[in-house]
Amino acid sequence: MIWTIFLLVQAVLLYFLLTDRTRSKTDPPLDKGVIPWLGHALEFGKDASKFLNRMKQKHGDIFTVRAAGRYVTVLLDPHSYDTVINDSDSLDFTRYAQVLMERIFNLQLPHHQPAKAKAMMKKHFLGMNLGTLNNTSSRHLRALLKAEMPQNQKDWKEEGLFNLSYSLLFKAGYLTLFGGEQNNNGTDPSSVYEEYKKFDGLLTKLARGTLKPEEKRTAQSVRQRLWELLAPAGLTEDSGSSPWLHAYRQLLQEEGADEETQKKAVLMQLWASQGNVGPAAFWLLGYLLTNPEALAAVKREMETLETSLLDGPVNTPVFDSALDETLRLTAAPFITREVVQEKTLHMANGQEYLLRKGDRVCLFPFNSPQMDPEIYQEPQKFKYDRFLNDDGSVKRDFYKAGRRLKYYTMPWGAGTNGCVGKQFAINTIRQFVYMLLTNCDLELCDPNAPMPEVNASRYGFGMLQPEGDLLVRYKPKSTL
Repeated sequence: MIWTIFLLVQAVLLYFLLTDRTRSKTDPPLDKGVIPWLGHALEFGKDASKFLNRMKQKHGDIFTVRAAGRYVTVLLDPHSYDTVINDSDSLDFTRYAQVLMERIFNLQLPHHQPAKAKAMMKKHFLGMNLGTLNNTSSRHLRALLKAEMPQNQKDWKEEGLFNLSYSLLFKAGYLTLFGGEQNNNGTDPSSVYEEYKKFDGLLTKLARGTLKPEEKRTAQSVRQRLWELLAPAGLTEDSGSSPWLHAYRQLLQEEGADEETQKKAVLMQLWASQGNVGPAAFWLLGYLLTNPEALAAVKREMETLETSLLDGPVNTPVFDSALDETLRLTAAPFITREVVQEKTLHMANGQEYLLRKGDRVCLFPFNSPQMDPEIYQEPQKFKYDRFLNDDGSVKRDFYKAGRRLKYYTMPWGAGTNGCVGKQFAINTIRQFVYMLLTNCDLELCDPNAPMPEVNASRYGFGMLQPEGDLLVRYKPKSTL
């Protein structure tokens, strides 16, 4: 027994010796934290924005931190982002994505072809097919709003704005892309949403591997239920699903994925397509309702639209600016790459640093550029016209250190891994906000209610979500 303990201790010490690191002259500043192996993992996971701001104040725009045995180099200079975004030889996107797929969705796709899947998605989410998706989404949104607010409703109905926005947009997206009307033996999309909410609530812990035993059991049962509900989606051309989902399942079959694997992949696509739109609409409506001047400006623009939102592209610079400002404040994904071969990173200021093979590189646009006070005056404040020039045209010129920025806000990612569904998401949010503001009386239950704080554990996973909700009341004012 004594020898067993001795050998175990020796093995642990050897592991730490082999994985420990000292900084060389060519490395970025290194901050390992005080806890062996774990490093800064707890602080990083608790509030990434606060932690990375502290590291930036201590080390500058680039530094390497230790977190749960991994070394992560964080780059926070937007002028230097292209050196990471455009390098697909030394820096690999798919490896870390595969780690998250397995942790969150219990999914492995060893023969997956991301480039082929992306090209297929472009075919279905751009051009003429985008118009078809917009029409289908609008039809479902209108029907869901009618069910939510029947015309004979005379009294105010009270609800949390986050739940209202997320539930309606999730159901509309589910019906549009996954064909819930024909699938699931007539299962109400509400049933899918209820299971999905449980899954979404555990998502960050799944990604970080920090679930408690009871949460692990809950996560597995919820995933199992969602796999069953989504099983028919996209299986056949007449399943009621979008052509994109059917083509995606065909691609999975060609790659050798069995039916069980396909169901897991469909759940991943459900989260990818529905996890951000509802929260984004919540933040936008919340900021409008708590800023009367902004709400009035958006309403005036909507009243003067000469064409329907479904007749083609519409010019809504005020709405677009308000949405861009909302995303600047609340879109907080990590852009992460795995260093697959040693790379010298050339920064815009002329400095050079060595990135070591096996490390990860992380960009966090939420902190910089989106919340950088050098780029945006009062960055914590919502200003609906921040992305408008004085003449009402779109503002695209923002500066840091006297240089014009290529990346001044990055809610949709950038480069080859930018979001293909961006325009469909924007159109869906615009339709939803337009329908609510033109067909319903919508107001805060408490006119002085502040916007809720963000759930800090969600930094790094797309759109932020609130701690709590914003209570609103609503009723129909005209025919939907």
